[in-house]
Amino acid sequence: MHRSAKLQRLFIFGLSGPIVALNVWLLTQVFRYFEHLITLLAIAAILAFLLNYSVQFFERARMTRPQAVIIVLLVTFTLLLLAGLTLVPLLIQQTTQLLERIPASLEASRDNLQAFDSWAKARNLPLDLQGITGRINGQIESQLQTLAAQALSVALGTVSGLIDGILVLVLAFYMLLYGDRLWNGLIHLLPPRIGLPLSLSLRLNFQNFFISQLLLAIFMTAVLIPIFLVLKVPFALLFALLIGVAELIPFIGATLGIGLVTLLIVLQDPGLAFWVGVSATVMQQIRDNVLAPRMMGSFTGLNPIVIFIALLVGLQVAGFLGVIVAVPIAGTIKGTLDAMYSKQAQVVTTNISAKTPPL
Repeated sequence: MHRSAKLQRLFIFGLSGPIVALNVWLLTQVFRYFEHLITLLAIAAILAFLLNYSVQFFERARMTRPQAVIIVLLVTFTLLLLAGLTLVPLLIQQTTQLLERIPASLEASRDNLQAFDSWAKARNLPLDLQGITGRINGQIESQLQTLAAQALSVALGTVSGLIDGILVLVLAFYMLLYGDRLWNGLIHLLPPRIGLPLSLSLRLNFQNFFISQLLLAIFMTAVLIPIFLVLKVPFALLFALLIGVAELIPFIGATLGIGLVTLLIVLQDPGLAFWVGVSATVMQQIRDNVLAPRMMGSFTGLNPIVIFIALLVGLQVAGFLGVIVAVPIAGTIKGTLDAMYSKQAQVVTTNISAKTPPL
């Protein structure tokens, strides 16, 4: 009997792997089919979630919720419009100049590496930097040609981006007004032992994650802009914003952003790249060891290996958006399972205590 139960358990575990893989594949196909719609809904939901705190502030000032929502969205639209009229043209200009300068930087770095390769060969050092450099430069130049070919499509996509932005604001408006009703209706479709822990865990994880990551990204961008200006880094605003956006990717985003910026600068000035890497790394350590523990704590309780797996799965399923939401979703699943398990354990303990006769 015991052997039969063991075989049955192994059989269930053996089937669970293919079933999970099939569900992930189906989820990927569904997302790719509705990718644009899901992306707009996800961005609108995140925006509504973040703006809800401002709406609640105005509600405490004795405003009705529709009035508070209208005020918050008007302020948000005004700020986005100002950013679009001031920062976006500057970022586009710096990006264009950076792409135009990269071929000359590659040529300069090729000359420097050839000189270093000759120095190494004169001292019989086993280095072949010239061959490695040729392959790397070939890959970079091919990518630049691809970007140049896509420049027209990107320019034409600006109009579509404006339309999508308006749709996101409209969706956020309705989510702020009626999102609670829809969410409560969906939660009530689930059993109470699943719905209540899921609702609490989802709110906790997404609240801590998005607000903390957004504030940390703003911190990195704000402190790196003056540092880069003092160091006379070319394209200071673009590089600082690039590192700040990379901060939205949990666990590895800061390292990826700093590494990419340092690599772009090292093609122009290796000495400046060193100081940029050092200063950005120091700010990252302050962010990770001083600010992040106070703001985020260990809210997910996830093992770093699980975080990496969640990031890879999110990247495979939904690209950059999947990477951003992968960790809070994984934390939500863990928090829900922990809450369900603790409730079951509490019920079992209560039943055992009730059946145990008093001494």
